[in-house]
Amino acid sequence: MVVERGNDICSMLPAELEEYFAAEGEAEYRARQVFKWLRSGAASFGEMTNLPGKLRDKLAAQFRITAAEPVRSQISQRDGTAKYLWGMADGDCVESVVMKYSYGNTVCISTQAGCRMGCAFCASAIEGLSRNLTASEMEAQVLSSRRAFGADISHIVMMGIGEPLDNFDNVLRFLSLITHELGMNMSPRRVSLSTCGIIERIDNLAVHDVKLTLSVSLHAPDDETRSMLMPVNRAAGVDKLIEACSRYFEATGRRVSYEYALIDAVNDSPRQAHLLAEKLSGTGSHVNIILLNDVPERPLRASTPGNAAQFMRILKQKGVNYTVRRRLGADIEAACGQLRRKSEKQVIKP
Repeated sequence: MVVERGNDICSMLPAELEEYFAAEGEAEYRARQVFKWLRSGAASFGEMTNLPGKLRDKLAAQFRITAAEPVRSQISQRDGTAKYLWGMADGDCVESVVMKYSYGNTVCISTQAGCRMGCAFCASAIEGLSRNLTASEMEAQVLSSRRAFGADISHIVMMGIGEPLDNFDNVLRFLSLITHELGMNMSPRRVSLSTCGIIERIDNLAVHDVKLTLSVSLHAPDDETRSMLMPVNRAAGVDKLIEACSRYFEATGRRVSYEYALIDAVNDSPRQAHLLAEKLSGTGSHVNIILLNDVPERPLRASTPGNAAQFMRILKQKGVNYTVRRRLGADIEAACGQLRRKSEKQVIKP
């Protein structure tokens, strides 16, 4: 293996580390030691005290350790939700949110710096895509959030800044890192991936037999409305998206959830409620009703309580399995992208 200075050792899996150590004439078990140290949050090779000094110096000369440095944080006084803005090595910033639930603590991480999907209701896409995050930068958000929050993380949600399936290879590697028995050993069933619906990538997930919780941002049952809200819909349409999700369910046995943010006078009519129920009939899916977060730069607003109640009443009458997402962190602007946009002028890139 050819190693260049600055290589991202935190994105390497144990088998790849073993290959490196073997090539360097080092014992392969060192790979497991290093992998565990990195998952424990070691910030430097000097902290890896069970490695010989010469090996630590060699690693420091050839590799870098990925870190998510704290830039700003906010803690909700209402429900304890914590929102963190992390600075990456190149000066880009991303957000993570830790939420408390009865079953444990969930961290919502970003998969890209910015986003190019252009969804009409989202703060993340306003400035477009800066770049993809590496697998180690995703994991660093989890490790740094755990340290800052001061408690274990039981679930991970890829629902922050960016479109995970637009960064497919790095997301797959991230999943391999966090589910590895020498690392966090996270069950895939405790990991959720939220996508705007890139159909070929949903099929790729099925081919790779990735058994996570797939959440699809639907937000409209008709192509006219969804294409207006989410430009990605213009590539194939609602029906083909639902077909891809059905293929994922058939291949993995994992039920798909559809996210639906109720937007006043846009997607909350009785007609759309009936159409949503019709299109999801027989799919075994679940609808996650979301109370839209206001984004100052966007003109869209949440449905009125009356329209929202009527919409959900129709879903119930039609036998649609749905829940209303508990709204957390509203007092700290926990919608993804808001903290990053407010802070980006304060962060100077090198």
